[in-house]
Amino acid sequence: MGTMSRKKKWKSPPPQHHKSKKPSHLVTGTISVHHKGFGFVKVGDGPDIFIPRHLISEAVDGDTVEVEVAGEVSPKGPEGAVIAVLKRSRTHLAGTIVQKSTHHFIAFSPLLGKDKPVLVKAKATALKTGDRIICKVLNWHTENDLVEGELTRLIGHISDPSIDIEASIQEFGLPDGFSAEAIEEAKSYGQKVSAEDLKERVDLTADECVTIDPDTARDYDDAISLTKDELGHYHLGVHIADVAHYVKPRSHLDQEAYQRCNSTYFPGRCVPMLPEQLSNELCSLKANVKRLTMSVLANFDSTGTLLNYKVVRSVIKSQKRFTYREALEVIEKKKGPHLDLLNRMVELCHLLKRKRFERGSIEFALSDDVVIVDDKGMPQRIERVEYDITHQMIEEFMLKANELVAIHLGNQGKTLIYRVHEQPAAESFQDFYNFARSLGFQLPGTPNHRDIQALFQQAKDSPLLTQLSVGFIRSMRLAQYSADNIGHYGLALEHYCHFTSPIRRYTDLIIQRLLANELPPDTDLNNIAAACSEKERLSFKAESSVLQLKKLRLANTYFTQDPTHVYPAVITRVKPFAIFFEIASFDLEASLHVSQIGNDYFEFNPKKMSFHGVHTGRSYIAGQVIHVRLDRIDFILQETQWSLVSPPSISPAKKKKKKSEGKRQN
Repeated sequence: MGTMSRKKKWKSPPPQHHKSKKPSHLVTGTISVHHKGFGFVKVGDGPDIFIPRHLISEAVDGDTVEVEVAGEVSPKGPEGAVIAVLKRSRTHLAGTIVQKSTHHFIAFSPLLGKDKPVLVKAKATALKTGDRIICKVLNWHTENDLVEGELTRLIGHISDPSIDIEASIQEFGLPDGFSAEAIEEAKSYGQKVSAEDLKERVDLTADECVTIDPDTARDYDDAISLTKDELGHYHLGVHIADVAHYVKPRSHLDQEAYQRCNSTYFPGRCVPMLPEQLSNELCSLKANVKRLTMSVLANFDSTGTLLNYKVVRSVIKSQKRFTYREALEVIEKKKGPHLDLLNRMVELCHLLKRKRFERGSIEFALSDDVVIVDDKGMPQRIERVEYDITHQMIEEFMLKANELVAIHLGNQGKTLIYRVHEQPAAESFQDFYNFARSLGFQLPGTPNHRDIQALFQQAKDSPLLTQLSVGFIRSMRLAQYSADNIGHYGLALEHYCHFTSPIRRYTDLIIQRLLANELPPDTDLNNIAAACSEKERLSFKAESSVLQLKKLRLANTYFTQDPTHVYPAVITRVKPFAIFFEIASFDLEASLHVSQIGNDYFEFNPKKMSFHGVHTGRSYIAGQVIHVRLDRIDFILQETQWSLVSPPSISPAKKKKKKSEGKRQN
């Protein structure tokens, strides 16, 4: 599986300079660069500054930059231009060799993008095209508009899937491995909960308590108990691993956890926030062993209305480790362990979902595609995980626990780290409204939140639900962490925080310390919130990069077997210059330039978001099924090239067989 040959000449565009007609002021912040080239600069608690691609200058992702903020404000927020890089986020870059000459090599670095190639100094025989490397940056800007680096490490070749995760860890600068001191601290707690640990805890070990997690999970940080009394009232227990009991402020474990801020999940491997002695063992809520927990005990009436709640430090003993598949099988077959408990969970889930709908929250109910790899990292298949009732009920219980903890701490007058989601400007939704109408859905001229909610109810059983959901998500800002509570728009909640995953999220550990009154008073929650938001974004980029490469490797396997195969695809977006489509077989999105979609002059209709052929009358619109053939895969740039083709024809023999089968069925 080697790389495709390329004849592209690498050249950066000349640097562009910002000329704001209405200069306002200078600000300093950290820049986050999107893979398409534009960026956002985070400045304190204020709105992010949008930096257009041509005004990024020489800044790269994570740099501390000085920005001139323009007077104009776009739908994306205030705009600005980078005028100086004050501090570099890294000294080394990861890349892949794309060109080789007698005296130097040219590498593509995903962090910099196509327009900023890296000139790599190394021995002439040291490297070959496709080698994945680490280089020390010698010069961020040469006279030829290149970044200059020196080879420090050869990771391996792009054709080797076993190094995909290692390369991503290096590329995005993720911490891998723990200090000897942190591991020693983790080991010092032993393998079992001690009698000393149980003092001053509520004993819930007799409660019927279970965990429900994905097939591959090893860090079980939440368990559920649920009873129902003669009045029809529900008594819910959400039990969360008490990580704060083990990871003390400013300990070696704490320093390592804060350096990461979260666990990063790759196909077949997790890069954990905490050593496995804690994450997969002593903190993990395994079945039939005592575990220390923080429990949210909430009581609801028969309609799902909250009656009261309390938060306690506790000890539990989970009676069963369910996978989602196993729990669903018990529910559907009405037979198996803890059936009554699972049925009660389904009942309360529906009541809480109804409450959430009443307050205006929107549920997307999107399935998740999981790439299954072998022990050498080679992708074998893609498994679709449906958003079934087992996923829904666990999500509802976690949402309620997170909300109650945020309210609880807020009522105590404590400053905490909230999970916030800013309400988007009305202009941000215009493209989505047009997109929804182009799919055939009805919306009033100026839709409100309830109209959008009704739209998703209307699309609930439609094959276009995924495209609609993705379009809506793209129109919104990302959720993030903040000590300033501005509410959570997506969940329609005034108070919300992350509490239920302290094994894998540092913010949840901070919340546990607040609940236990163990947070040092000089803790800077603003800095922690900013760091956790940044590391979350970085982990997402690393995970997405590996997932994309794995999907390309799977596509290449099929391409090698049959390069002429025709795949059905669904158009997801139509832009003035191209159509974008998704190939479900590989969960890949690709695009075709307007010049590639037919021998015709195609006019773009911005209202319908469609192309219409002037001479042939052929149209292309979101949601439409097309047929494509894979022409080329580039592992280095993580790109594919496709051709638009006619649907595969059915042979007369197959047509005859289908017809006869239809008669028999009738």
